[in-house]
Amino acid sequence: MRAAERWRETWLRSWPEQDAAAIAALYADDATYRSHPFREPEQEGALGYVRRAFADERAGTRCWFGEPIVDRERAAIEYWAQLHDLAGSAFTLAGVSVLTFRVDGAIVDHLDYWTMEPGTTEPPAGWGTGSPA
Repeated sequence: MRAAERWRETWLRSWPEQDAAAIAALYADDATYRSHPFREPEQEGALGYVRRAFADERAGTRCWFGEPIVDRERAAIEYWAQLHDLAGSAFTLAGVSVLTFRVDGAIVDHLDYWTMEPGTTEPPAGWGTGSPA
């Protein structure tokens, strides 16, 4: 599904640059965005969530994304990221986004499952497509 590839490529390019608008453009205006299974959907949607997350991170996050696993209008895409908070502490984030797409390719539902560890851990050798270092 081309829409899942577009999501992966946009996040791969836009996360390190903290381009919240490019990411938010992937989502329908009324999309449900849940950043964790135990959290309520974001009140301000994808744009609100991404802006808040980026405000807590330094630019230059290194990220990797796996190949999308697609079934009809849904896709699951693994990700791995090394990021630094504003105080300079390093973290590694690994997870998967489960996405539902409209016929036109806009995302209508987003749910993330993830875990975070202190420090920077490299993804397994050969895993995923990575952002420029």
